[in-house]
Amino acid sequence: MAITVAQLQRGQKGTILDFNIEEIPLKLLEMGCLPGNEVTLLQVAPFGDPLYITVNDSHVAIRLETAKEISIEIIDVP
Repeated sequence: MAITVAQLQRGQKGTILDFNIEEIPLKLLEMGCLPGNEVTLLQVAPFGDPLYITVNDSHVAIRLETAKEISIEIIDVP
């Protein structure tokens, strides 16, 4: 089931499937926000923006608009 990073619940993990290259900052790509890498939602700011995530062992705060452009597949954690 493909969703976006913006739809993750706190603590959920997913694998990046695809993203809109025009909407993703170059810095995120350099930090490893690439298809096949794992992303985890750590925290959401009080008004829902920004989102605090880990990707490729880096902690990153991203805007909600950016998170909506990153398609992921949920990783089932036993």
